[in-house]
This record gives sequence, C-alpha cells and structure tokens, in this order.
Amino acid sequence: MSDLRDWINSLPMFTRYWLLSTIGLSLIGRFGLLSPHMLILLYDRFIHNFEIWRAITSLLFYPLNQATGFHFMINCYFLYRYSLNLETGEYQGKPADYGFMLLFNWISCVVIGLIGNVPLLMDPMVLSVLYVWCQLNQDVIVNFWFGTQFKAMYLPWVLAGFNLIISGGGMLELIGILVGHLYFFLKFKYPQEYDGPELLNTPKILEHYFPPHRINVHGFSASAPRTGGQSTPGRNMFGGYQWGQGQPLGQ
Repeated sequence: MSDLRDWINSLPMFTRYWLLSTIGLSLIGRFGLLSPHMLILLYDRFIHNFEIWRAITSLLFYPLNQATGFHFMINCYFLYRYSLNLETGEYQGKPADYGFMLLFNWISCVVIGLIGNVPLLMDPMVLSVLYVWCQLNQDVIVNFWFGTQFKAMYLPWVLAGFNLIISGGGMLELIGILVGHLYFFLKFKYPQEYDGPELLNTPKILEHYFPPHRINVHGFSASAPRTGGQSTPGRNMFGGYQWGQGQPLGQ
C-alpha cells in the first residue's frame, strides 16, 4: 500500500486527480452506490432539468462489466501515459496552461456530446489528449500491438480504425480527434504557421490558482515568469519536446 501511495503521490496534479476520479466514479457506478443513469450526459436532463453535474460525471464515469472492463483499462492506460507525458513535458512548470487545455477539450466534448447525443465522454476526452501529444511529437516511433511500429502522428487514426474493426465503433475516437485537432490548431498551428493571433490564451484566474513554476536540480520549485514564446533547445517546431524513444503500447 505504501508503494501504491508513493506512486500516486508521484503523479502530477491534473493527471493524478483525473485518473483517480475516473476509477473511483466508475467503481461507484459499478457497485450501484449511484445509479449509472444519473452519471451520463442526457440533453433533456442537462438543459431542461439543469442537472449540470452530468457534464463532469459523463467525463469520469465509464460503465464497468465483463464486456467493457478491458476497454476501460486501456482507456485508463492511455489517460495515465499521455496525460503524464504532456503534463511533465510540454506543460512542465505550466499547470495553468495544461489545466486550460483540459478545460477547453472538456467543454468541446460536452458541446459535441449534447449535440450528438453522446452520453459518455471518457473515450473522446482521452483521445483528445492523446492526439495533442501525438501532434507535438509527430515523428516519434511508437510500438503498437503485434509488434507494429509507426509514427506517433498516425496513432489516433490507428486506434479509431482498430476500434472500428474490433467492435464496429470508432465514432467516439473521431470526436476525440476532432476536439484534439481543434485545440492543437488554435493553440499551436494557427499562430505559428499562419502568423495569426494566439486564440487560446490561458485565463489569468487559472494562473492565479496554478502559478507557473520551475524545478531546479535540487528538486525545489520556484515561481518563474513566462518566456514569451522563446524557443527551448530540444523542442520540435510546435514547442513539444523531442522525446526520442516512443512509449510502448498494449504491454
């Protein structure tokens, strides 16, 4: 238990609370402590009955049974791996920026979920974060199941196609790709490739509650001002780190 507690405490803040909340709420629904019907996103209930908690619970809850248990574990792995990579990589020392990315993707998923009658948002939210990481590390070689290897930029599409073949799905993955691409385009591609204005600036209120910080060689953190877009050695054209070796998937 102490090893588990140490591992949990070692996770960065947003990844830790997102993962634990997802597991906790899914187990609560699994054992009937709360009705799953109260946790999913329903248009009439959300709009007309003002049951606004559904926007949050539909992101964190996933129905667990024998058929969906493996898919849930894979989603938790993707959540852990790619949220961790982003929070400790591109957004290291910038918790407000990462929190704003999660907030933007979450709101986008909720809007699409209400329009498209999508009751569960775990899949598209996780895929949106995975997509952002893959775009920031396009040329990293990742390992997929059965020993296949390809560039990270193709991973979201492989997952969508794999789910389409295995279970006849794929639509939730496409929603996640759409949301992730919307964030990536507005945050990175449009300002840098098209010389447009920055459209997704982190609100000051988030910076107040989650101030930027840096970690020195001794492990102590200190507040640090923003660099104003200065380039950092070892990063790619969109500001992401050149990670080198890809993370193995499906192991």
